[in-house]
Amino acid sequence: MNLVPQFRRERCVRYRYRYSACDRCREACPHGAVSLSDEGAAIDPALCQNCALCAAACPAEAWNAEALPRIEILKQTLGRAAFSFACTPSQEEGDARVPCLGALDASILAYLAGRGISVELKGGGHCGDCPQGAKGAAMLGLALEGLAQLRESLGNEGWPSLLLTEKEGRGEGDGQPVDTARRQLFRRFAGHAFTGTEQDPAPHKAIRIAAPLSTVRRELIQAIWPTEIEGEIPLENSLPLAEVRLGPGCNACEACARVCPTGALAIRENQLRWELRFQFNRCVACGVCLEACQPDALSFAEKAPLALGRGGKEGMPLRALDKRRCSRCDRLFITLGREQLCPTCDGDAQDMASIFG
Repeated sequence: MNLVPQFRRERCVRYRYRYSACDRCREACPHGAVSLSDEGAAIDPALCQNCALCAAACPAEAWNAEALPRIEILKQTLGRAAFSFACTPSQEEGDARVPCLGALDASILAYLAGRGISVELKGGGHCGDCPQGAKGAAMLGLALEGLAQLRESLGNEGWPSLLLTEKEGRGEGDGQPVDTARRQLFRRFAGHAFTGTEQDPAPHKAIRIAAPLSTVRRELIQAIWPTEIEGEIPLENSLPLAEVRLGPGCNACEACARVCPTGALAIRENQLRWELRFQFNRCVACGVCLEACQPDALSFAEKAPLALGRGGKEGMPLRALDKRRCSRCDRLFITLGREQLCPTCDGDAQDMASIFG
């Protein structure tokens, strides 16, 4: 029986924000098995070949592929100086078999490199004969771009080599080092820039609240770096790293914090003050906050800091506002200016004026 990846909707940004245009999993699927809706995503078992590329493409890890148990695979690498992955369709032999080499994301490869484990990827020469080969090669290319960028940004030339063995069929051949600097060979097919939606939705009605989550990829990245390190890393499509910036226009609607699946954006408040905070070490660069921000006040910085502990556990404040007590109902509310009435009382006053003049 073909065990297809399981969809966890609370993690999906399309479920969190019904107007999200994210379609990474559908674009990654080479078999046309993934369909999207404002409820999230679904998979057709009759079409799915269990390649796990949808799981590799989703930054929030909304897809759980049993064919690619990341933690179990990483446990097998403990105490090893070298480890090999083989794609199952190629029938190559390796320490671990994966449904497609493209399902190995940059975080896994970087984690192994950071632990001093050299990696060999077997079966790359089979891509031309595989129905998922083109998409798988593109996904692997993105992962290698991310790995190269990490190596360059960290200045860690001491990382062990990564070999991509391109044997024809099952014949003998020599593995060649992967030149991860040749990024022009790989096309970015899963990257999106979010600048708001074409609709004019009421953000809160479009948002489904769910508990924040953590992702394996982000934790693997955390594990290979010290808490503080100088430097920056360019925004890279295959890495779960981004720094959110807040520009003019924020109206304190809280939509960004409500849709964020990892809790990287959060509201902190007390009786006197309201703050929107960003916690860098929880961001996976899914971009849903940029979509939900109707004033288009949010953006990703072109480069992110390498200091994973930046901002501490509470994160960095993006905006802070004072609270004021309503002169009519005596409730505390956030004020963007010098308003005397809370939004509820102000709305009531406007309704009364429109009715009675």
